[in-house]
Order: sequence, then C-alpha cells, then structure tokens
Amino acid sequence: MIKHLLLVIVVLAMAVCGYSQEIEKAPKFKSFEIGQRYLASSTFDMKNMGTTFLFDYAWQLSGFTGKPAGYISVPLGYTYFYAGEGEKTGGILSYGWTVRHDLKANQKHIPFFGYGLLLNQLRMKGIDGSSFGHQTRFDFGYQFNADQKVSPYVKIEYSYTRYPHLGVTESDKIHSVEIKGGVRF
Repeated sequence: MIKHLLLVIVVLAMAVCGYSQEIEKAPKFKSFEIGQRYLASSTFDMKNMGTTFLFDYAWQLSGFTGKPAGYISVPLGYTYFYAGEGEKTGGILSYGWTVRHDLKANQKHIPFFGYGLLLNQLRMKGIDGSSFGHQTRFDFGYQFNADQKVSPYVKIEYSYTRYPHLGVTESDKIHSVEIKGGVRF
C-alpha cells in the first residue's frame, strides 16, 4: 500500500513539473514612492505631518485578455514624523498585503484604486518599546505612461490604524491622509 501511494505521489509530481513548464509566469512589478502623510486625527502626541517612503513588489493576477489588470503586492514602508514643539519624534514601519485594480486596460494613462491590510510598528523617541497596530488603507491614483518600462504615478491614500492594548478597552487610533508620487518598473 505504501509503495502504491509513493508511486502515485511521484507520478503526480512528475506530471505537475512537466505541466508547469508550459505555464506562463505572472508579470512582476516593483514600485518606489515618496510622499507626505498627514494625521487627520491621532491619540498619540506626535506631529501631524511626516515624510513617507514605500517599496512595493507586485504580481499581476488578472487582465491578461485585454481587461483591466489586478495586482497583489507586498509593501514595505516607513514614515518619519519630525518633532514639533511639545511633540515627540516618531516613526512607523508598515508591511503587509495590498491589492490594486486598474480601471482601464491597454491605455497610455491608467487610473487605479487599491486597498490594503498592513501591520504597523510605531516607535517614539524617548519612549521604550513600540506599539503594534493594524492599518486598513484605501487609495486612488493615476499612472502615466503605463506602456513604458518605467512609469510614474501619483495617488492619494486614506488609512485607519488601530493600536490595541491588552486590558484597555479603548485603543489608540490614527486616521491619516497621504499624497504620494512614485515610479513603477
């Protein structure tokens, strides 16, 4: 019985390997963006404006037959908040998953929208440790020269981040709006 099961596994593995040679790999895209993050409201004692950087690695999931494309990506970003008077310097490291949908196909300039779920690690100068939170993000943007290998884009983004604490019923929160520009390659 074990020999038969092993034989079936080997045959299936060989069939999958043989078939996978015919499967076309999904196109991959990298993005780098920079922008300003404005904290519309926050329970933290930080400046309400910061500079944000983000690198993103995306795979195309749909849109291979002339329809608008869809992508899933893994972003890694950092926002630095400069200290204002009576405020603390802080930084937020963000990572997670995002999904982006093009609203047009086979055009030179393409509008898009996206959403994401990210984890955030907040650190503030002068305070030991860090706080972890969950960020929900929505964005809308416009990609220029999408038919080129390197294409710029602009976008506006809204996000809500919740930082829960063990034993505390009310979580710390950040509502933010970001304006970013970047390039895809």
